Amino acid sequence: MIPISLTMKRRILLAAPLLAVLPLAIPPARAAAPEAEPVIALDDALIAVMKAGSAGQPFTARYDMLKPVVEQSFDLSTILQVSAGLFWAEIPAAQQTQLQTLFRQYTIATYVSSFNAYDGQSFETLPGIRTVGTKRVVTTDLIAKSGRKTPLAYVMTPTAGTWKITDVLFDGTISKVATQRSEFSSLIEPNDASRLIDALMQKIAALSGGAIKG
Repeated sequence: MIPISLTMKRRILLAAPLLAVLPLAIPPARAAAPEAEPVIALDDALIAVMKAGSAGQPFTARYDMLKPVVEQSFDLSTILQVSAGLFWAEIPAAQQTQLQTLFRQYTIATYVSSFNAYDGQSFETLPGIRTVGTKRVVTTDLIAKSGRKTPLAYVMTPTAGTWKITDVLFDGTISKVATQRSEFSSLIEPNDASRLIDALMQKIAALSGGAIKG
């Protein structure tokens, strides 16, 4: 054993109080990439909404919890226009405005209805953001209590200086927008989207148990 001199002991004792208050040299956590931030915000909000559902919070309360996050994370206007297809430009302005309101309500109500209870689920945003032209693809796993993973890929598009979700790929391949386009476009006629308006109102009522009025 190397002997410790009296001088060295005194130095150690003098340094001890200072060491006690200095933070440990732990590397800071890596900040999320800007493209991933809307996805992480949505995942966090969905966990909170599921826990609120398990706590007995009514649909309207959970809807209000999720509403600002969905509006911030998604480019709902672009998603609606793509889902409506080629007839969007021919829809009267008043119907376009009504559809934008209904589509926002429908999107939020769908998430609240789908993520209605908490049973140990979690989300994990995966490393490696893919680039597809000007877009980015952020993948996150929905992990069940059993450990089963469901991959969700979010297509991110630069919008007004920030990144917004413009499509969701279930199991990493099935496009929500493509599925909606097949359904929505069949309900739109030249200069008339009344059938789509009625359909969305019915969907919102069914998802929310009548709690949200379209």
